Amino acid sequence: MKLPFSESYRIKMVEHIRRSTREEREEWIKDAHYNLFQLKSEQVFIDLLTDSGTGAMSDRQWSAMMLGDESYAGASSYYNMKSAIKDILGFDYFLPTHQGRAAENVLFSTILKEGDVVPGNSHFDTTKGHIEFRRCAAPDCTIDEAADTQLEIPFKGNMDPAKLEKILKETPHDKLPCVVLTVTNNTAGGQPVSMKNIKEVAALCKQYDVPLLMDSARFAENAYFIKQREEGYADKTIKEIVREMYQYADIMTMSSKKDAIVNMGGFVAFKSKDLWHRCQMFCIMNEGYITYGGMSGRDMNALAQGLDEGTEFDTLDSRIHQVAYLGAKLDEYGIPYQRPAGGHAIFLDAKKILTNVPKEEFIAQTLAVELYLEAGIRGVEIGSILADRDPVTRENRYPRLELLRLAIPRRTYTDNHMDVVAAAVKNVYDRRDSIKRGYVITAELPVMRHFTVELDKAK
Repeated sequence: MKLPFSESYRIKMVEHIRRSTREEREEWIKDAHYNLFQLKSEQVFIDLLTDSGTGAMSDRQWSAMMLGDESYAGASSYYNMKSAIKDILGFDYFLPTHQGRAAENVLFSTILKEGDVVPGNSHFDTTKGHIEFRRCAAPDCTIDEAADTQLEIPFKGNMDPAKLEKILKETPHDKLPCVVLTVTNNTAGGQPVSMKNIKEVAALCKQYDVPLLMDSARFAENAYFIKQREEGYADKTIKEIVREMYQYADIMTMSSKKDAIVNMGGFVAFKSKDLWHRCQMFCIMNEGYITYGGMSGRDMNALAQGLDEGTEFDTLDSRIHQVAYLGAKLDEYGIPYQRPAGGHAIFLDAKKILTNVPKEEFIAQTLAVELYLEAGIRGVEIGSILADRDPVTRENRYPRLELLRLAIPRRTYTDNHMDVVAAAVKNVYDRRDSIKRGYVITAELPVMRHFTVELDKAK
């Protein structure tokens, strides 16, 4: 008999979570202006808002933290992190930052100027926010197939080379600071990018002499999918695939709160020593000295250890298996989501679920509120609220996809929790025809509004 799947770890400590009543949740979400970011953590039963900084660190990471060197300059923890980045990713130069958006801030403060064009495959919210805040354009070059949630192809996060080349050809060279390739492609549903596509994009960048920046929050998950789905990689280790991926990148930014499984931390890494030097000023101004950059020594040690663990097959296999498990439960109930199941989350297709809610009333956000009311489960809208307003016309942008992301923290919940999530989604799906109205915005910030936006019921 073939042995069933099991996780490659055992649980050593547990944290109590409280079940609330629907009456309590109705009051809490109203007080939060129908924005799930504004809920208190104790008001949430299963928290799938993000997998960023919410995973469970390992015994080896906690041990490494005890050896953290908190020296202001030249700490041994910095050199531990430097060695891990060099050995695993192949970059000689890096600047530590407190998280991924800080890495973007340091880099984009250095290389972007007003009027620049930064093409990419579905830039995520902070990336697009940093670009558009600087009055630059962020055109999306993701393959068209990513917009069909029911289409099953292995690498739905790919950049379309034809779309990219059109922009590179038509844009003056001095307006092209970089191309952003996000691995995995979060906004498109946690979908991976193939090694073939990485090579194609890198070749175009080289042809047009434009640096390739890899947004790398979930790079290890991307490597896992390459191993599982792309011809020629089945016998390679995750670390071997990762080293090959980054042969083609000139720069990388990383929120290490994902695949390095830490609560806080990130970095920007470079092949160019000159660009590293140029970025140091913004690191010192906004983050801290270049050998800690907004991180404590203990966090740098945990990050270095996490990079090693996070690029081991067993760690990734356990993690991605749980996402697939939730997807399979939803398949049993006929729930539409972005297929195939992504690396870090299930993305529910809100347009196919809430067919009566008009797009102007934020379909995915409506679904997010309904799921919270149903069972105290917190997800996050990846739709029109996140898409923000057009920076020129200030009109709402309505993307092709309206998704509710259910991001699963690493090593945190059991499959029993996934069963609860699937049942709650089914309950909402079963009463979908009765949900006819959504929400309207009553207050918002001009950039990255979804974190703090205030809403009220549409009338």
